Amino acid sequence: MTYQPVVPFSGFAGWQFLSRTMETQQAAFAASTENQRLDAYFRETIGQIDTAQALVDDRRLLGVALGAFGLDADIDNKYFIRKVLEEGSLDRTALANKLSDKSYLALTTAFGFGDYSVPRTKLSTFADEILTKFQTREFEVAVGEVDNDLRMAMSLQRDLPELAAKDVSETAKWYTIIGSPSLSRVFQTALNLPPSVGALDVDQQREIYMSKAQRTYGTSDPAELGASDKLKVLTRDYLLRAQLSSVTSVSSQNVALSLLQSAGAQSLYLRL
Repeated sequence: MTYQPVVPFSGFAGWQFLSRTMETQQAAFAASTENQRLDAYFRETIGQIDTAQALVDDRRLLGVALGAFGLDADIDNKYFIRKVLEEGSLDRTALANKLSDKSYLALTTAFGFGDYSVPRTKLSTFADEILTKFQTREFEVAVGEVDNDLRMAMSLQRDLPELAAKDVSETAKWYTIIGSPSLSRVFQTALNLPPSVGALDVDQQREIYMSKAQRTYGTSDPAELGASDKLKVLTRDYLLRAQLSSVTSVSSQNVALSLLQSAGAQSLYLRL
């Protein structure tokens, strides 16, 4: 039986509850029969995988590999994933280096099929490395089935500090945020930016994000935004604004429904 996370509240209150119970719930999720079977299969089999083709040909292994990097939706895109894995990460012209979503780069770097004569699947620590990422991500997916805003908040706790720690420029970090579906959504909501900002030129987007972050949080540096104190405020703002948007949307729908019902009643009265 699949474990369903317990989230009794939505929004920031739900986040506070989830944060307090996270460790216990993650352990229960990992201990579920389905996850234990998948864990055992991956440990037994991954060391036998020598090529990207062999990985994509095993759907169960591929599911874990993609799930570990939040790429579950690509499970049927075998040719594309094989190409990402085979071209590796060391060559600047490799496909993964050209994609705005750096999850693919992280995937191919982790497996090393295109970078080394012996892939990283042969390392004794490899199964633990990937399964730890997989269980974390899959728990986020499970939480998302209950409340997707909380899933976004969870991914923020991992992705932003990781990005903050990278030895790249502030500008490059913002490009990564813009290219990440989850990070861009969180920042867009927390900074109260309209969805239409995503249609702008990427340099214009960066300028808007940086300007709004500076005004809101006193810094435009993702390295500072990923620090514990700023991250807590950013998470709170995202969840509060997301909940407000949801309530506003529901209220608007209720008003529209009320108007339609009223119009229907008036029409019936006139016919009578």
